[in-house]
Amino acid sequence: MDINLSQKGLKISPSVTLDITAKAKAMKAEGIDVISFGAGEPDFNTPENIRKEGIRAIEEGLTRYTSTSGIIELKKAICKKLKKENNLNYSPNNIIVSSGAKHSIYNALMAIINPGDEVIVALPYWVSYPEMIKIAGGQPVYIQTEEENNFKFTISDLNRVLTNKTKAIILNSPSNPTGSIYEEKELKEIASWAVKNNIFVISDEIYEKLVYDGKHISIASFNEDIKNLTIVINGMSKAYAMTGWRIGYAAAHEDIIKVMGNIQSHTTSNPCSISQYASVAGLLGDQEGIEEMKNHFMKRRDYMANTINSIKGLSCRKPKGAFYIMVNITNIKGKNIENTKIDSSLDFAKLLLDKGKVAVIPGIGFGDDDYIRLSYATSMENIEKGLERIRDVIKNVN
Repeated sequence: MDINLSQKGLKISPSVTLDITAKAKAMKAEGIDVISFGAGEPDFNTPENIRKEGIRAIEEGLTRYTSTSGIIELKKAICKKLKKENNLNYSPNNIIVSSGAKHSIYNALMAIINPGDEVIVALPYWVSYPEMIKIAGGQPVYIQTEEENNFKFTISDLNRVLTNKTKAIILNSPSNPTGSIYEEKELKEIASWAVKNNIFVISDEIYEKLVYDGKHISIASFNEDIKNLTIVINGMSKAYAMTGWRIGYAAAHEDIIKVMGNIQSHTTSNPCSISQYASVAGLLGDQEGIEEMKNHFMKRRDYMANTINSIKGLSCRKPKGAFYIMVNITNIKGKNIENTKIDSSLDFAKLLLDKGKVAVIPGIGFGDDDYIRLSYATSMENIEKGLERIRDVIKNVN
């Protein structure tokens, strides 16, 4: 059968993250004891006050369409949060609420990209950045970052890839998959570069509450010039363990938000009304649950990083934020393990799943084949057991 499908659609790559996770879930469904380090979501339940507000919204019939860009109560709560925590002054007209932070990024790219525009992305990158840029008609331009620089790009890196087609950079701090955080001095340099060259900054700050060393600073907070060029992306998923509730938001210049709203009105319309009301309770309510969750993540991070660095052939840097560790496998590549030649991160990930019953994400999904990504958004018991399985699988590497 000759089916003439969209060339743009055919060029979009499937998510390696979701593929490995799906295979691990299928094995679990068959009764196989699989330890998964692939999860990109907290393993904690949504806080009680948020859950109760969601129930209230249902029981009171707050289940109708809302304004496309979100309810005013939530926009005001977001403005209050941004002012208090990020030193950012926005009004509700500068805010749009979407169906997750991923949706917010997609809307942002659709709002600013013209065909052929280039968007600079650090490598390793979050798997969806390049594909969303392509969907928007743009061209991703990659900067290969170095582990020795904690996977962060520099101004010289930016100057090297700058062209007359450069439209935006994506800044992800704290980062998925590396856990790296840009310091204030680095952010100020990037801000000055963006203003000088009139380049948009899409600042993905979804992991801002999960910072273990240092502090999070929003690049838009330095001055009005960089604020006008920045689209701040955030959401409820990571900090409030609300991944399935699907609430993200963007804060930007009103002209940008208007275009994002128009796009959203013709695609998804408003995000889930129940989730919006619950999010108001999350932003304005008790924040102690976040600190408790962060403390658990910090302990897991420390244990995982120390253990990985004790396994022959593997190494890593301790991340400063998020809940992922990029594990360097360069000393494993080219070797034979369990009669399997390891030529790529995908080979290694498949070996660990088949022989060790451990699911990890191959680094090629993030654009860097010299790594695998492990998430510590799982119990300490699973971390201990899973890492021992990895150690056992590769003990006879040759």
